[in-house]
Amino acid sequence: VQFVESGGGLVQSGGSLRLSCVVSGFTFSIFPMGWYRQGPGKERELVASISRTGDSIFYQDSVLGRFTISRDNTKNTVFLQMNSLKPEDTAVYFCNSPTPGGAPLIDVWGQGTQVTVSS
Repeated sequence: VQFVESGGGLVQSGGSLRLSCVVSGFTFSIFPMGWYRQGPGKERELVASISRTGDSIFYQDSVLGRFTISRDNTKNTVFLQMNSLKPEDTAVYFCNSPTPGGAPLIDVWGQGTQVTVSS
């Protein structure tokens, strides 16, 4: 299994970014997918998740109304549109397939993509 995240960068507070994660090595369309992040000195946390068909979506309270997760099963890709970014969103962002409890299913991580939000 391989996860390749991209789209991060440095933005000012209030700005936007669109993250992408291309997945290979498993049957993408039958698994839920999620975005995780790990901020400086913090543990990795689940930010958003989407069911295999896209009809069920979860957002962490801190990003609700600002972030939008989506997926394209024809391209084995999951996206995270991030608007109204805040300095506390600064983190390395990763994708993985979440279990019902939110823990990552796959014991493999990509390199992640760095998001830095300046105040």
